[in-house]
Amino acid sequence: MSDPAAYCREVESYLCRKNDGHLIRVVGPAFEQVTGWCRRGIPLKVVYRGIDRYFERYYAKGPRRRPVRIEFCEADVLDVFDDWRRAVGIVSLSTDGVAAEEARERRHPGLGTHLQRVLERLTKLVASETLPRGFEERLNRVIADRDAVRAGAKGLRGEARAQALDRLAMLDRELVSAARGTLDGAAQKAVRREALEELAPFRERMPPEAFERSIDACVDRLVRERVGLPTIALD
Repeated sequence: MSDPAAYCREVESYLCRKNDGHLIRVVGPAFEQVTGWCRRGIPLKVVYRGIDRYFERYYAKGPRRRPVRIEFCEADVLDVFDDWRRAVGIVSLSTDGVAAEEARERRHPGLGTHLQRVLERLTKLVASETLPRGFEERLNRVIADRDAVRAGAKGLRGEARAQALDRLAMLDRELVSAARGTLDGAAQKAVRREALEELAPFRERMPPEAFERSIDACVDRLVRERVGLPTIALD
């Protein structure tokens, strides 16, 4: 969405719904903050996920005491935006048109911890009975494969660890590709349109080949969301 005022209204409406109908106006410094997200090209869906992330932590602390203001959500919005940029391959692009922004250094969980989290999410996904036809058997094979590795993950070093990481990346690509294959023609076109909308603010900043690669990566991310697949690869 290229209209900052309309973008701000959409964020305000979403925040209102999250606040159980309590309207917190996005004005003054908050308006400048949110319209700044628009100018940086942060998709609305990314903003919504950042807001959701803040609310999840807020609810975890106990009953809510007061409505949440959008200013409180900025750190989560920017963190989700960073994840999104990494996922679609535009980390090195400047979001303000002046200088390339350095990606933040991240501390990743250990391999064993990562595998445990992946297995928990995959197991819940299989139990949900919401998977596309024929997909459950594929996931069960992945669960068995990774569960066999998890027990010895802490002891993996050097080449053995590199091979385990390569295996995770390969499984991740295979599952996303399989998930894309479950979509019919109409669904595939719809996902591509959504990817184009998300990446539209960056189209003029990228060479055509790079933009096409980002579209493909964005489609993968959207398909992953549709199916509920966790990220199996560990960067």
